[in-house]
Amino acid sequence: MRLEFIASGPALVVEGARRVLVAADLHLGIEADMASHGLHFSSRSKERQQRLLGCIDETDPDLLVLLGDVKHSIPLTTRQEFRELPAVIASFRKKITLRVLPGNHDPGLERFLEPDELLPIDGALIDGVGYIHGHTYPSPDLAAHLIVAGHHHPLVSLMDEVGCSLRAPAYLLAGLDARCLRLIKTGFVSTERTRVLFMPAFNEYSGYDIRKIADAPFSPLSRCMDRESAEIFLADGTFVGPISAVETK
Repeated sequence: MRLEFIASGPALVVEGARRVLVAADLHLGIEADMASHGLHFSSRSKERQQRLLGCIDETDPDLLVLLGDVKHSIPLTTRQEFRELPAVIASFRKKITLRVLPGNHDPGLERFLEPDELLPIDGALIDGVGYIHGHTYPSPDLAAHLIVAGHHHPLVSLMDEVGCSLRAPAYLLAGLDARCLRLIKTGFVSTERTRVLFMPAFNEYSGYDIRKIADAPFSPLSRCMDRESAEIFLADGTFVGPISAVETK
């Protein structure tokens, strides 16, 4: 298995038997929710669509996996989403085989998908790698595999000596406590450790500080993460270091 970080996404290529392009948390239709809170922006769904299509052209994958929160509004589907989602999803489907792991923002998304495009909410294995949105407990089938997850929108803040800060999308790789995640099956024996790779959000408005993910976990995966083994990577794959490297002194 080989990982290829696509900074123009951010997106990830997982190469094994097939090349799998992965993107998380598009949150199409987020502008309608922002407008309801007094923040008025033109829809950027077209730009996100073109950016992901560009990633497909750049990487020539065999499969596109979306890690949930394809849409934004919950529990209903907004007019903006009804207008935009059919054409956006159809454009992906036209270029490549599509699979979606549903997220907590995806009620109603199934009406825009073909039956075989929607994978189980507790995750799926594809060529030996687990994929899940990340708001639920993962299936025991994902034990002893790398699990690629969305939902957390990791963002890293890097400070220089004079206090200037770079805030950028980032990946967070860590070991997982399989017992904490209820992943230990009767009779299951493996020397391989279950690990998680939290992906940054594809939506440019979404981000959550990695330190908060570690210090105030809000999902089964983040609660069961081994903080000491956690490592941070920028969207282009640049290694930043452990979480301690970005903690304020």
